[in-house]
Amino acid sequence: QVQLAESGGGSVQAGGSLRLSCATSGLTYASACMAWFRQAPGKERERVASIFSPNDIEYYADFVKGRFTISQNNAKNTLYLEMNSLKPEDTAMYFCATRQPAPYNYMCATTSSYNYWGQGTQVTVSS
Repeated sequence: QVQLAESGGGSVQAGGSLRLSCATSGLTYASACMAWFRQAPGKERERVASIFSPNDIEYYADFVKGRFTISQNNAKNTLYLEMNSLKPEDTAMYFCATRQPAPYNYMCATTSSYNYWGQGTQVTVSS
C-alpha cells in the first residue's frame, strides 16, 4: 500500500525559507512521477514541481523557478521541496503526490493522473 506523509510546513515571513519533506512507503515502480502540488483557498490545485524517474527529469512551474528545488534522497523514498525567497502568494496547502507507474514523462503534467496523494502541509507566508 502506497503511503505519502508530508511535513515541514509552517509560517514564515516573506523572503524566508522552508523545506518540505514527503516520506513515502510502498512505492514499487522504478518509472514514476513524484511531485509537489499546492492549493490555495478558492483556487485550483496546481503542480509546483515534479521529478520523473528513472531519468530524474525535473519540472518547475514558472512561478517558482529559481526559488524552489525538488529533490529525492538516494533511496528515493523521501521527496523534498526546498523553498527560498518565499512570497505571500506562495501561501497554500502543499501536497506530495505520485503517479505509479508512469511509463512516460508527459504523464507527470496532468493533476488527475496522480493516483496517490498525501494529506498536505500548510505553508503560510506573511508580508
